[in-house]
Amino acid sequence: MDIVLQQVEYRYQAKTPFERIAIQDVSITIPSGVYLAIIGHTGSGKSTVLQHLNALLQPYAGSVSIGDRVIKANQKNKNLKDVRKRVGIVFQFPEHQLFEETVEKDIIFGPMNFGVSEDEAKRRARIALKQVGLQEEILEKSPFELSGGQMRRVAIAGVLAMDPDVIVLDEPTAGLDPRGRKEIMDMFYNLHKERNLSTVLVTHSMEDAARYADQIVIMQQGNVVKQGNPVEIFSEPEHLMKMGLDVPNVVRFQLKLQEKTGMKLDTIYLSIDELSTAVREYIRKDNRL
Repeated sequence: MDIVLQQVEYRYQAKTPFERIAIQDVSITIPSGVYLAIIGHTGSGKSTVLQHLNALLQPYAGSVSIGDRVIKANQKNKNLKDVRKRVGIVFQFPEHQLFEETVEKDIIFGPMNFGVSEDEAKRRARIALKQVGLQEEILEKSPFELSGGQMRRVAIAGVLAMDPDVIVLDEPTAGLDPRGRKEIMDMFYNLHKERNLSTVLVTHSMEDAARYADQIVIMQQGNVVKQGNPVEIFSEPEHLMKMGLDVPNVVRFQLKLQEKTGMKLDTIYLSIDELSTAVREYIRKDNRL
């Protein structure tokens, strides 16, 4: 399912003295099956874009196409339940949204709210729980008896149980240690591949954007300033740093290596293995070091 934003503008507290433009003239195409990362500073408009992807927010100007549904500015857009069923959002600290007596009841709440039978919702809950790396034994436990990491996985299972076509991740690793971050991000990447999902990641982590995304959108002051694949985006690291954005550690290391040695590699590498191979090949062909 494709999602297309065309010249979208959104204003908070529109037509009041406190009106503020959050995003303007934003055009982004998210093809079915793609993994897209949106990066930018706090306040750049990332989360506002995110909330347009399942019509939590509706455009002040422009339009958002979600599959065959088009949501336009200045129109009454009713019956959005199907849109919200097809696009699942995992917000920051999703474990804070848990509220039911048992893990099972929490996971099945979303699917049943969208009209799925209780038996089918329970079947989906078992599948989703396995997909997030948890055992069925915890289904009857209170979610509040679990560890923080387990609670987060239960909340994610609740989104997966709605069987979305698109999953949107808003800083999904917030508050986790490095090991926990990698486990969660690898889990989402595996789900992206196994379920053929479209995945949209809103993140401050250049490492995650470089490692997982097919396409990256850079936002600044409510505008899209660049879109491309990770190599295209990080091939101009100086430009990113001028905008106050970081670059992946391997890119920073490559730039420092080239500065210190005079080595000129033909492209930017996004993994240490690729960079090591390129350096060895450079030395083999041109023994100047």
